[in-house]
Amino acid sequence: MTLQEAIKFFEGLKTEAIKKSEIKVYDQFLHILTELKKRDFSKNEIQFIEEELDSLNLGSNPENRKKFYRKALNKFKAYLKDAFSLITNGYYTSLGIGIGLAFGPVLGVLLGQFFERSLGISFGISIGIIIGLLAGQYLDSQAKAAGNII
Repeated sequence: MTLQEAIKFFEGLKTEAIKKSEIKVYDQFLHILTELKKRDFSKNEIQFIEEELDSLNLGSNPENRKKFYRKALNKFKAYLKDAFSLITNGYYTSLGIGIGLAFGPVLGVLLGQFFERSLGISFGISIGIIIGLLAGQYLDSQAKAAGNII
C-alpha cells in the first residue's frame, strides 16, 4: 500500500466513522502519513515504509475497528521510531511524566522522613512529575531541532 493509497483509505474510514475516539485514531494515522509524504526519503526508504504498511494488513475488515487500527498505529509508530528515529510530538514529554510518576513515590518515601509520610509521598510524586516533564520537554526540543518529529 503506497502512502497516497493509505491516506485515501484512512480518509474514507474517517468519513464512515461515528465515534470521536475512532476518528481520533484515523486523524493520527493521517497526520503521520501526510508528514511522511512531505519528507524527502529515498526510494528504498519509501519502499520499506510501504512494506510496513502492507504488513499491518490495513485493508482487512475487523470486528472492532478502533482496537485494530489503534494497535496498527502503535506498531507503525514503533517501526518509524526504530527504523528512522522518527517520533510524534510530545513523545518524550509523556514518557518523562510516566517515569517521574513511577519514581516519585520513591522520592516521596525519602522525603517522608522529614515530613509526614503521606505529605512526603505527595511531594515526591509532584516533584517526580515536574522533573519528568522538564526532562521530556528538553528531549522533545532536541528531537525537533534534529528534525526527528513527525
